[in-house]
Amino acid sequence: MSTPSEPHFRTCNLCEAMCGLRIETSEGKVTSIRGDDEDPFSKGHICPKAVALKDLHEDPDRLRQPVRRTATGWEPISWEEALDETARRLHAVQKEHGKDAIGTYVGNPTVHDHGALMFLPLLLRALRTKNKFSASSVDQLPHQLAAYLMFGHQFLIPIPDIDHTRYMLILGANPLASNGSLMSAPGVKDRLKAIQKRGGRVVVVDPRKTETARVADEHLFIRPGTDALWLFSILHLLLEEAGPKLGKLAGFSDGLSTVHELARDFTPERAELHTGIPADATRRIARELSASESAVCYGRVGVSTQAFGAMCQWLINLINLVTGNLDRPGGALFTRPAFDIVHGPRAMAMSRGSFGRFRSRVRGLPEFSGELPVAALGEEILTEGPGRIRAMVTSAGNPVVSTPNGRQLDQALASLDFMVCIDPYINETTRHAHIILPPSTQLERSHYDLAFHVLAVRNTAKYSPPLFTPRPDSKHDWEIFLELKHRLETLRGEPRVRGALTYRALKALGPDGLLDLGLRAGPHGLKLRPFRKGLSLASLKAQPHGVDLGALQPSLPERLATRDRRILLAPELLVADVQRLRQTFPASAAAPEEGTLLLIGRRHLRDNNSWLHNVPRLVSGKPRCTLMVHPEDARRLGLREGEEAVVTSRVGEVKAPVTVTDEVMPGVVSLPHGYGHGREGVRLQVAGAHAGVSLNDLTDDRALDAVSGNAAFSGVQVRVKAVESVCREEQPTQSATG
Repeated sequence: MSTPSEPHFRTCNLCEAMCGLRIETSEGKVTSIRGDDEDPFSKGHICPKAVALKDLHEDPDRLRQPVRRTATGWEPISWEEALDETARRLHAVQKEHGKDAIGTYVGNPTVHDHGALMFLPLLLRALRTKNKFSASSVDQLPHQLAAYLMFGHQFLIPIPDIDHTRYMLILGANPLASNGSLMSAPGVKDRLKAIQKRGGRVVVVDPRKTETARVADEHLFIRPGTDALWLFSILHLLLEEAGPKLGKLAGFSDGLSTVHELARDFTPERAELHTGIPADATRRIARELSASESAVCYGRVGVSTQAFGAMCQWLINLINLVTGNLDRPGGALFTRPAFDIVHGPRAMAMSRGSFGRFRSRVRGLPEFSGELPVAALGEEILTEGPGRIRAMVTSAGNPVVSTPNGRQLDQALASLDFMVCIDPYINETTRHAHIILPPSTQLERSHYDLAFHVLAVRNTAKYSPPLFTPRPDSKHDWEIFLELKHRLETLRGEPRVRGALTYRALKALGPDGLLDLGLRAGPHGLKLRPFRKGLSLASLKAQPHGVDLGALQPSLPERLATRDRRILLAPELLVADVQRLRQTFPASAAAPEEGTLLLIGRRHLRDNNSWLHNVPRLVSGKPRCTLMVHPEDARRLGLREGEEAVVTSRVGEVKAPVTVTDEVMPGVVSLPHGYGHGREGVRLQVAGAHAGVSLNDLTDDRALDAVSGNAAFSGVQVRVKAVESVCREEQPTQSATG
């Protein structure tokens, strides 16, 4: 009879919620995963994804050693050979074509891994290329840009104080599916219900009646892509009727008069013409926001991934500010994280951000914080000329299914001279690689949430040691990044002594050594001096369930990162963009293009982009990759439940089974994000059996937020037809004599 080991306490790193886990093992195998009742943040809550840590660790499709693509298929190679060849080929491309001939793409699992977050930037700097891309520009980039322009740092993102607010207005977010995004909140359903129990209200504005909308006090449909207009009408009412309530923030805020003037003509009647939200409902919500004892406005992916994404996040910050709810309990506050990536020591802190220091070669799109919009990646590979990308380095990403116009990018990746992927799977993107370098599994490495403790609804800290010892022939992702950096610098003949010393020091410290330094130097830390109480890695190890550091508290102006410690309410970049909003949504409504529908995405609780579709228990049940269509549109188009429809956009066409539902508003259709696993060469057995179609074979790489460069996924114009009608149209017409 096998003897179970001591329980292992860990943070789930499969989404942003940071749920605490209690994992039991026997003979090197996971036997049980359940919520940790003693975790002070999640208090025993987990979602269905948590059990996937066992499945991912044991997945037979997961690569365990480096592989190289040959004419006859993939062949295993040693780590030394793989790292040497990768560095040599990358160096050769840059030597022949220049430093910008290499492109990089970083996927969002990176942010769930403190080793990757600390060491990947070292490799990116060693590559010296301007052609850096990431999942940020198909996700939260507008949040970061608004924070940078208003508060001085891209990660000074205000967090909804969900546990103390009495009124929560939610736009373009579905926290019951995401568990909270840029608002880490395990057990978010209970937190929303608690608002209602204390006499508050939850209002959701979304083109789909989401899982969150179903538990809210009120749901309002809004036409995709019009959120900025509606938010401006709310701001208009708050300023014209109630007047601004800045409180102490008035002493260090600039630009209120400019904001007031900008909002004057954005009436609720004008907004109604385009949004579909009645002016009376807008007035009522504005008055409720203003009158509530505390209130917070929160917007996420649905308002970020549209043509006015940056403006939406700016307006949300302004609404919280003019109602007196910014930097106030029950409103939106800033965290005071144990490892402070905003105000920590320079070597530990993340970049405050930058904008427009350089632009993409083909379309002239602006950089943000050293990265270009990923919507430009395909054209930067395919367009001939100096500076063309000829080699790619990707890490923990699958941009073929997660970025716009995936088919174009698929074609582009196939044309590269060289591609290396740091990834455990052969997926839709990595199948194009020449070499794949697979890192250790989540349960084989330590864990600390550098990013999500900064974005959580409480100040917390928790460290998880590795559960399993990695195989001798495996490497952590941070080791892969460090080895490639060292080899590239050696090939370039950079100072050998200094390079060797840095390499050895970083290898000895590792991410946990750097974590300890950051914790000690942080606001709750030992301050690098002995005989003081405070956090260190050792103290966190002694508290395996994690540490609660208290509720969010007012922290301005001290926490601001602007040079004069003042809030900039009217950044020039965003003020100038208001004219585009006026032109797009004039005072008289324009008729929609005949025959088109607006496509939006969606997410399920058991999904997390594309990378969990290879877990059998997470894809079981009814197929989720279906096209949601409103009953009125289904009748008009001759679409029937369960039958296939053809969906066509400017860039592509897919077929998907139809779900007829009033969950979407008339004129809107919805496909989930992250599917499309049927491409040749993909080695994901379970995902392949539930392939679905890729939303991003329809999304348009030309549709962007003109300010931030973020992809405008929400509201893509499409045409939808029943498969039968398409077949009839394609049949040749017989001649009268035939």
